[in-house]
Amino acid sequence: MRFPCSVASAEDASEPAGTSGFLASGYRRGMREYSGSVFLADCPARLAIEIIADKWTAVVLFALSRGPCRHGELVDLIGGISRKVLTQTLRRLQGYGLVDRHAEAGKIQYALTDLGRTLVKPIGALTEWAHEHGAAVVGFQESATD
Repeated sequence: MRFPCSVASAEDASEPAGTSGFLASGYRRGMREYSGSVFLADCPARLAIEIIADKWTAVVLFALSRGPCRHGELVDLIGGISRKVLTQTLRRLQGYGLVDRHAEAGKIQYALTDLGRTLVKPIGALTEWAHEHGAAVVGFQESATD
């Protein structure tokens, strides 16, 4: 199966303007797929980045990885998120098919779908990266403001 962000051959590809050969180096070596293709609008990787790039998405998904939660429980668990923003985030995640909203006995709970559970591991990897490199990022930011 060919994804929309791949090319048939190196001859089909032209080097993106301003890349100085960096991103398109795979094309010049005759690779069939272009690793820099996440910049194309119809690339599945770009959709994934769009989904998790929101400030609260990864946090909400990770919170729901513990199990189903009610809205108020999520607010308490996450901390720092307003009820309005949580509602917007949950609706967006429902729209992507990552979260289900269940009403049982008048109580509404949110839970990850099977598709939503597939993002728990990648979000865990980002969390690990933040633990390992977060201090270096903060240090760089502080030194840049001096």
